[in-house]
Amino acid sequence: MVGGGRDVVLVTGATGNQGGAVATRLLADGWAVRALTRDPTGAAARRLADRGAEIVVGDLADPQSLDVAAKGVHGVFSVQRGALGYPPVPFADEVAWGRNVADAAARAGVRHVVHASAAGVGPAAPRALASKWEIEEYLRGSGLPVTILRPVSFMENYASPAFGVHTGTLASPFAPDVAEQLIALDDIGAFVALAFADPARFAERTLAIAGDELRPAETARALSRATGRDIGHVQLPVDVVRAANEDFADAVAFVNERGGYGADLATARALHPELMTFETWLDRRGAALVAALFD
Repeated sequence: MVGGGRDVVLVTGATGNQGGAVATRLLADGWAVRALTRDPTGAAARRLADRGAEIVVGDLADPQSLDVAAKGVHGVFSVQRGALGYPPVPFADEVAWGRNVADAAARAGVRHVVHASAAGVGPAAPRALASKWEIEEYLRGSGLPVTILRPVSFMENYASPAFGVHTGTLASPFAPDVAEQLIALDDIGAFVALAFADPARFAERTLAIAGDELRPAETARALSRATGRDIGHVQLPVDVVRAANEDFADAVAFVNERGGYGADLATARALHPELMTFETWLDRRGAALVAALFD
């Protein structure tokens, strides 16, 4: 093992949003991190290396590279970009990637896999989430000790131009009476670290995780307070979304019809009392990220 005898966790997607947050938190908590990336010379990989991670070159589509990466590790954090990612990933590719990670973990005798899926996943979920359900089911049948986390929408999404905040109007496809549940990427990292630290509590568990829930108008008001700007709100018709991304439109329609993601905030907070609300995230780092949209 690397890291002076500490248990090693292989983090897939280590240079992405969730994987980066997971790797950062695991390092802070004293784990040795083996960060999987296709580009070891990229800025994100270099930042992780500077923090003490071992950078390993691999590809989720290449089982042999995953076998090398998983050799000798205690745990694996599994995450795959899907149909709702950018750029979108075809169903068959995402499923193959998830299975490849599970198979490599099994061959390596890994003691715990923590997998990041998505809120709303299930047999009745829309096509955009069907691949994630298939990966979940494969993991459950793998014989591996598995924890499945289902994050809701990322708070960091509102630091992206996609919602139009930089124009002074939040254009949200969520219905006005539907509270969108949100979680900060740092808190996803915290939940993963908790799962690895306490497998007796988390193994064989599927848990939807969220830190807050706000209706679109409430989100706009919170962004206004944080940035000192007047940010309004309009509902973006799902048909407009569909013209740009049919899978995302189906997912939004699914959430609107259900009245939200359905994560139990009280359960999540009991497991992780420091879970951030949207206001807390804005105060700590989000406001600066959102304000940068106006520069």
